[in-house]
Amino acid sequence: MSTTSKHFPYEIKDLDPEESAEAFKYFENGFQDGYMRVGPKGYFFTNGLKQDIVNIYNMPLRPDDIFVVTFPKAGTTWTQELVWMVANDFDYKTSSSIPLVVRFPFLEMPMLLNSEKGKKVMRENLKGDEEKLKIFESISSPGSEMVANLPSPRFIKSHLPLSLLPPSLLDTTKVVYVARDPRDVAVSYFHHNKFFSFMGYTGDLKQYWEKFIKDMVDWTPFFPHVIEAWEKRNHPNLLFLFYEDMLKDLPSTVRKVADFLGKSATDEQVTRLCDHLSFQNFKKNPMLNYETLREIAMMDKDRTFLRKGKAGDWRDNFDEEMTAQAQKWIEDNLRGTDLRFPTIN
Repeated sequence: MSTTSKHFPYEIKDLDPEESAEAFKYFENGFQDGYMRVGPKGYFFTNGLKQDIVNIYNMPLRPDDIFVVTFPKAGTTWTQELVWMVANDFDYKTSSSIPLVVRFPFLEMPMLLNSEKGKKVMRENLKGDEEKLKIFESISSPGSEMVANLPSPRFIKSHLPLSLLPPSLLDTTKVVYVARDPRDVAVSYFHHNKFFSFMGYTGDLKQYWEKFIKDMVDWTPFFPHVIEAWEKRNHPNLLFLFYEDMLKDLPSTVRKVADFLGKSATDEQVTRLCDHLSFQNFKKNPMLNYETLREIAMMDKDRTFLRKGKAGDWRDNFDEEMTAQAQKWIEDNLRGTDLRFPTIN
């Protein structure tokens, strides 16, 4: 799909050589072939998104579309399954037979794979296995093209900030946005970058944290991303949730999502869904735990996609310096806003 003459109000800027060298540090083994920043907030992405970001901004929407939008590692997968189940009248049969990545595809997935280096490695890894190669080709095609071919109603996952999604998004579709304590996000994101073979991260958590707060990992900066959605939280087509509140009272969250989507949910249905969404059941469910991607050699064989599913894990991972650094970083970024996370005083 050509981007010629399509409207896109933001500058797309390649990193200068010095910043590019810093961005590649500890990611030398990944599929990335370059990085860019987009717009006045400098959202950071691999160049794999460059060919599609304008198309995504301009892609046609449908009134029955449902989006789950988050910064990465904010409880996205959990929320996707919750939303899909409620919207589809608790259809456990389909949920147990079709992977979530197919039922609720990720709009930017191709950006992580769409480099010549990545394609070459994956095609070599999957040589001779036409079925797995076909899966790879399907998830590495441009996201705007992929979702254009989906039947209605479409369920779409995105980590893009609202400003980089179609301008009519909230006036046309339903959007569930989830936010999480950024310290827990950073720890989870670190493990995520270790987990996926195509990311190729070789550093430790402290080095990753430095990149995270310098806005040098994909989809950062964190706070502008969340604040954009927070400022729209009263829009009737946006449901803003905190991951920590979901953990604390999942039944209330299920009912809240049902109300938002115009669905009814009996106590029995809520109880069964909460059991289905429990961390232990979620982690061992092959339709939800991304084992599909392990089968096509995209995952570290010794790691799992779902780790702990709890709040406050950062306390077991941050040293004193990181803790103090995080406190100042959070205070600086929340100053002048009314955004408050449940776990941050």
